[in-house]
Amino acid sequence: MSAPRLEIDLDKIGHNARALVDRLARRGISVTAVMKASLGSPDIARTMLEAGINLIGDSRIENIERMREAGITTPMMLIRTPMMSDVHRVVLLTDVSLNSEITVMRALSHAAVAAKVRHDVILMVELGDLREGIMPADLTSTVSQVLAMPNIDLKGIGANLACRSGVAPDEKNMETLSALAVMIEQTFGLTLDIVSGGNSANLNWAFSDNSKGRINNLRLGESILLGCEPLHRQPIEGLHTDAITLVAEVIESKRKPTQPWGEIAQSAFGEESLTLNRGKITQAILAIGRQDIDLTGLVAPTDITILSASSDHLVVDCSHHVLQIGAEVRFQLNYSAMLRSMTSPFVTKLMKTYLTPSHLHRALP
Repeated sequence: MSAPRLEIDLDKIGHNARALVDRLARRGISVTAVMKASLGSPDIARTMLEAGINLIGDSRIENIERMREAGITTPMMLIRTPMMSDVHRVVLLTDVSLNSEITVMRALSHAAVAAKVRHDVILMVELGDLREGIMPADLTSTVSQVLAMPNIDLKGIGANLACRSGVAPDEKNMETLSALAVMIEQTFGLTLDIVSGGNSANLNWAFSDNSKGRINNLRLGESILLGCEPLHRQPIEGLHTDAITLVAEVIESKRKPTQPWGEIAQSAFGEESLTLNRGKITQAILAIGRQDIDLTGLVAPTDITILSASSDHLVVDCSHHVLQIGAEVRFQLNYSAMLRSMTSPFVTKLMKTYLTPSHLHRALP
């Protein structure tokens, strides 16, 4: 079987999605399934839909286009502020987009008029993480301008936390977002369909006993794919944390010293060697590297220690479990490692499901 590869268990992903949809529904919160980490995989998207999700989100218009070309007609949300160069594709391929710039929304309006379609927008509000978002003091003025734009409908407001600065979603900042939603509704005499509180980092807040206020949507990716919450990377009760596994093949296995010799300069990635001399070890090299994975995001089997990596080679200490040439090693991944390996064209994506009569395994390029 081809290596390196990601083995993607669609049944476990479906279980995670269904569990989160059901649990959040009891709190009055719907789920937007975020597909960016899977590059808009149609197989994973269909798995999400079968689990009860009815809105799909992605940050890349190319991923949305891939899903549309695969015949997925479900409403889709562009979860990154559209690029001016993409507005025509955005209004044709998506139903709603997250926005923070008036200039971009005017361009969306012009594109929607030209295409004879209507396009929904959700205004992103800055709540302290300092990524995207309109400053709260400017929100009323922005809403007023959006409501005057032809072929643009104000769908709601939203926020994003924890992604850039690590600001945790909590009762205080979610109450602020709820209050802003109420203020807009009262000021302009309208009802916001969506108040999107954030991403998987919001789950600890969402599962708490605190009032959810006007928050009625979360955009979830990591929690569905990896079964954990991003604030502390803790597993979520009842979810699978092993739905995606990285498999790499051994291409060298030898006894070698742990201390390099010769004049020591920087490595290919600008690092200096800090290796301690531990004598000789059995060292193996796997055919995968930094071009394919985030080294710090891999979790190796208990008897194997990751030592280092170059662009194409992953070096491990396998003294306690000597690896033979051609052997395969399985790794669990955090979000960063999963994202990079999903993006690498050199890593095969193997979709697995055990719920179909044929026990279908599909290897995708």
